[in-house]
Amino acid sequence: MAKGSRKNRKRENAGTKAHTPESAHPAQRSSATRLKAAVLLGGSLLVLIAGALLWPRVSKVPAKPRQIAERTFVGSEACSGCHATQAKLWQTSQHRHAMDHATNQSVRGDFNDAVLEYAGTRSRFFRRDRKFLVETDGPDGKPATFDIKYTFGLDPLQQYLIEFPDGRIQALSIAWDTRPKDQGGQRWFHLYPDAAITSNDPLHWTRLNQNWNFMCSECHSTGVHKNYDAANNRFATKFAEISVGCEACHGAGSRHIAWANQKPAWRGPDDGLLVRFDERTGITWSTETETLRPKRSVPATALRKEVETCGRCHARRDQLSEDWTPGRPLSETHRVSLLDRQRFHADGQMRDDEETYNYTPFRQSKMFAKGVTCSDCHDPHSAALKAPGDGICAQCHAAANYESAAHRHHVEVSPTPSCASCHMPERRYMVVDRRHDHGFRIPRPDLSMHTGAPNACNDCHQDKPAAWAAQQIETWFGPERHDHQTYARAFHAAWSEAADAQSLLAAIAGSGDVPGIVRASALAELPVPDLILIRRGLSDPDPLVRLGSLDALEGVPTDQLWALASAQLADPIRGVRIRTAEVLASVPPFQQPAADRDRFAQAVAEFVAAQKLNADRPDARTALGNFYARQASAAGAEAEYRAALRLDPSFSPAAVNLSDLYRQLGRESDGEQLLREALSKSGQNASLHHSLGLVLVRQKRANEALDELRQAAVLEPSQPRYAYVYAVGLHSSGRRDDALAVLRNSLLMHPNDRDTLSAALALSREKGDSASALGYAEQLARLMPHNRKIEDLIKQLKQ
Repeated sequence: MAKGSRKNRKRENAGTKAHTPESAHPAQRSSATRLKAAVLLGGSLLVLIAGALLWPRVSKVPAKPRQIAERTFVGSEACSGCHATQAKLWQTSQHRHAMDHATNQSVRGDFNDAVLEYAGTRSRFFRRDRKFLVETDGPDGKPATFDIKYTFGLDPLQQYLIEFPDGRIQALSIAWDTRPKDQGGQRWFHLYPDAAITSNDPLHWTRLNQNWNFMCSECHSTGVHKNYDAANNRFATKFAEISVGCEACHGAGSRHIAWANQKPAWRGPDDGLLVRFDERTGITWSTETETLRPKRSVPATALRKEVETCGRCHARRDQLSEDWTPGRPLSETHRVSLLDRQRFHADGQMRDDEETYNYTPFRQSKMFAKGVTCSDCHDPHSAALKAPGDGICAQCHAAANYESAAHRHHVEVSPTPSCASCHMPERRYMVVDRRHDHGFRIPRPDLSMHTGAPNACNDCHQDKPAAWAAQQIETWFGPERHDHQTYARAFHAAWSEAADAQSLLAAIAGSGDVPGIVRASALAELPVPDLILIRRGLSDPDPLVRLGSLDALEGVPTDQLWALASAQLADPIRGVRIRTAEVLASVPPFQQPAADRDRFAQAVAEFVAAQKLNADRPDARTALGNFYARQASAAGAEAEYRAALRLDPSFSPAAVNLSDLYRQLGRESDGEQLLREALSKSGQNASLHHSLGLVLVRQKRANEALDELRQAAVLEPSQPRYAYVYAVGLHSSGRRDDALAVLRNSLLMHPNDRDTLSAALALSREKGDSASALGYAEQLARLMPHNRKIEDLIKQLKQ
């Protein structure tokens, strides 16, 4: 398979959602950052069979330090004796009810023979012998009766969990709306009301993407160990406490309990706590006289312990290790999703259909930059706001300034819009769950005009265009926008393939005034690696920026990688070391300095352990397969790809990569058979059709190949690479005009795709259409200024 441009490979790899352990609002696309490593198409998959025996063996993961291994969980009840006030607040919290045994006290849904019709299935909820039961479609699509074992969540909806004999616990996709009836609640509803999810769909409640053991358990219970047995495909998942208890945030408490049980005179200075959430201790906020803006008495520390601890569950992320410690950087044990086009708008707002949680938006905010932390606004034990209404903002923001008519401009509206109405717009998830965006951004309808991102003004004034709202803002506040979030145009340029994307992203990545998570995202999105920015990013104190810099190394020649990235093999953050091992996997041993090989082997061990922790997921098995392929272990790569397909026969990255491995091994017929089997499970998957088309091209079966390439281009027009390859195939078959039509149609959606423009230019010249050729050449010149070849070609075409 021909190797596409780095930019195109990024887009190809962005086609699936990440599987994230939060409430069972599942999805079937892996994050773009994971798939950069997990999906290797065509020539980017390096399998060097001859060097297989020279690669370092994977060593065992170092044992836990003795101090950590001795700590045990004691349960929230053990804490309540000394911390009665906090325990009382926790008892009423959502955390306390994140998960529970299904009992008369915990179940809120109607199990009195209630019925819901959905997608041709009649689901009935009833009771028998003190059990809560549901009759609904099972794994085979046939009606069956299942025991409800656990409740899941409390408000505004409650889900229900069902256990299977292999230890798998699945989240039912029908939930109970716990809101009052006058608010539309007190009803059963399906989490995918606009779809028709049946047992063949990856989102069906019995399938992989509704699995509690992986998707939900870490964040809805305390002290979870997944205990997946890959050999037998079984779970023995355990938790120390069924819901989110004290130790979910404070860590295992046995040492603290032992300290508290000693006589006061015998207690030493070490109270056994793993972390002290003392970021607000002794801190005051004052109001600047001239600007009336709040100011923190002491600048915030680099490590924000509260934010990183809350982010464990309030971030979109992948788990790398179960050895989580509160107060440590989240990147130590998790890989946080950066800003990408699937989950975020260009200005960093969460998309309506993506459950991204509030860690990433908050880390973009001026609040975070100025030192605000979670417990400034939320009581840490009840999770409730610390003041009603705008009182939470008035803790720091002078009411005289921000509650004035001159600021709000809505005195005629009743009730007057709150601070949150404009600065924390709501988005709806899981049908009924309304959440506030924690980016605390200034409404920017002017950016909506340019990027298509929503804005708070038009959330209310839906009958007006964004231009009208932008004019109102300018009338009230003047033409200048003093916004903390200044990166919307850069990400919009990158996601729309604009000519200035590289320069705009580079400016964001190199700015010291931009939030770290945004700089990391800009580095990861760079169309062309910028080695100066990458080197600077790799030494940044924020581990997210270091991770974004490692992502940016995609496309850098292998012989340059070690010099650029090897220092991160000794990074203090495990997640950075793991990503470094992944990036350096294709560097052959003779290019590795002997002094670095032990560090590389240790980082490899951590990478392998992270994938084995998630061996129940096809994306983790595929990532490990890619790693083995880069390490020239064809057998290891094949085994992992096959394991991924056993878990999910429709998981296209595994099928595509295994097919390409077979190509390199001279097993084209095996690759064809594999892709056809995958298509029988997922016939609408464009990447499978595209890969099969290339297999057939290599077998010189042109007509069959063109049909597969055509289907790929039609199914996924957002991937210009598919249209380009299809057009090349048409031209090779003597159908130049058809090829030009495909290219022109693709350029309507991707006017700045260089491969498509180059092909359209060449075919137009071949046809004798100099006017069209000149237009394509001039567009390429705008994308690649100072390119002498293009400039000379334009002169020729004008003559």
